[in-house]
This record gives sequence, C-alpha cells and structure tokens, in this order.
Amino acid sequence: MKELWLLNKGEKWEEVKESVKDAIELGFTGVIVREEFKELAEKLGRIEVSSEDIFEVKGKKDEEEALRIAEEKGRVFLDFENWKIIPLENIVAMRKKGKVVVLVKSPEEAKTVLHTLEKGADGIIVEAYDREKLAEFANIMREGEKLKLVEAEIKKIVPLGVGDRVCVDTITLMSKGEGMLVGNKAEFMFLVASESEESEYVSARPFRVNAGSVNAYIKVGEKTKYLSELKAGDKVEIVRFDGNTRESYVGRVKIEKRPMILIEAEANGLRGSVILQNAETIKLVGKDGEHLSVSELKEGDKVLVWIGEKARHFGVAVEEFIVER
Repeated sequence: MKELWLLNKGEKWEEVKESVKDAIELGFTGVIVREEFKELAEKLGRIEVSSEDIFEVKGKKDEEEALRIAEEKGRVFLDFENWKIIPLENIVAMRKKGKVVVLVKSPEEAKTVLHTLEKGADGIIVEAYDREKLAEFANIMREGEKLKLVEAEIKKIVPLGVGDRVCVDTITLMSKGEGMLVGNKAEFMFLVASESEESEYVSARPFRVNAGSVNAYIKVGEKTKYLSELKAGDKVEIVRFDGNTRESYVGRVKIEKRPMILIEAEANGLRGSVILQNAETIKLVGKDGEHLSVSELKEGDKVLVWIGEKARHFGVAVEEFIVER
C-alpha cells in the first residue's frame, strides 16, 4: 500500500507535536521531524518517525544517487526542483529495490506522483498544513489505485464436496458492488461481493466478504496473499465494480468447513476459476454493481474479473514462466 508522510522540522516542539498528533489520528504512515524531537514524537503513538533529510533531485546524477539511497536504506525521500515529471518517471522505471517517497505541494501533485507510469511512487510527503488540509491528502491515499475490471463469461459450474472456506471480516462497512478480488490464479481474480445485501435467510453484514477456499489468492495492492494467511490487522483491498479501490484492515478471519462450488470463467482468451462456498448468500459482482448469487449462476452469465500480467512468487509479480491451472 502507498505511504503518507508528514514533514515538520519546526523548531518549537509544542507546534510540531500538534501536527504529529493530527498525522497519527488521520492514519499517516510516518512523520519526519528534527533529530532532537524523534523520541518525543515516538511517544505520541504508533507511527514511524524519521529525521532523514529529503534528497533534492536537480539533474541526471541525482537520479542515480536517489536510486542508490533507496537500495541502500530501503527508502528515499525526494524533492524535485521546479517539479519535473520525467526525473520521477526515470526513477520509478529504473528502481529495483527500496521505496520512493516524494514531497508534494498540492492534492493535484499527489495524484500525479501516485500514478506516474501507472505504478507511481511508493508514497508522498506533505508539509505541516492545518488538519483539514492533511485530511484531504489522507482521503486521496484511501482512494487507492483504479483497477481495470473486465467482464468474464461463466464457462463451468461444478458443485464440490466440503472444504475449508475463509470469511474475511473487515473494519470497514462496504456498499453494494464492493468486495474483494479472489481467485485460484494470481493473474485472474473474481470480484467476490461483500455481504451488503439483506436476504430472507440472514441479515446484511456489510463488513464481511465470504471470500472462498483456503488455497485462493486475494489481491492486496500490488501483491497477493493466500486467504489462509490473513489475520487480524492485515491490510486488505476493497474493490468497487467501477475499479475504484480503498484500503481496509482485517478485524477477524473465520475458517469453517462448508460445501463448496467451483466456478470457471473466460475473458480476453484467458480462463480462471475460483472456489466459493455453495450458498445463496455468496455472490459475485456484475458490470453495473449488481450481485449474482452462486446458487443462481449459470453458464453464459457475465461477472467482473481482474486480469493481471505476471505470475507471482511469494506474492510478488515476477518475469518467470509459471503455469497455474
């Protein structure tokens, strides 16, 4: 997930303290303060605290130095003279290791930085504004990246026996048309709907996604995890039918034995599958955000999927020949 840092190297601790408290309450990743204030800032709450200087990129040699710092220290804080996009694009394209976090002056700059070359920088730094302005940047971060979802045609539906399925309860209330991307292939995932609709059998539980079998992948930012790996406190990605995403966290994971069903679909000449609980309350999502129950699904129906480009190794995309069936 993208990082959000506050920069406040003011000389008066009482003033710095207030902005650090705002950053903690708004969910910032970390704060950058003067060295003598690091210990004081760390006592205010659980947040990363740094006193690192921000490296200014003025020319080509600075790009190379920025890459070196990122690789050596694991993260580099950058500022670009006169705000130029090309140097950032070069760094994002050439970086192999470490995080790139960039100082921005406005919400518009923030959006540009976060989406340069589609992937964008790993995060942004904002200076000590008032709380309302900081909240605006925090909201931009929560919006997440926009994914391209496509329609897939259902090709096969096979009821299976009993298996272990995973329910993911988040700390966020979801709406109709929102859910999580889950699948048996890392590059082909189905949008599994949240339990945000009432039914005659159970009340709505809009914080929950009945996500699928323990072996399935779930998309979390640029990585994947197995559903069986999720635990309280882990980050998850909530995806809307129009491709908009937002960040949430796991509150609880429940793994229980339930009857399962295999669903296979095809899109763009590719086939993928997912194994879900075989129950009327388990649903996939259609192109207009409508929920389609697996108990009523039939061959030829269309559902939304996300198609990636690379295979994965330990959850990270790799340029390697891997076949998943």
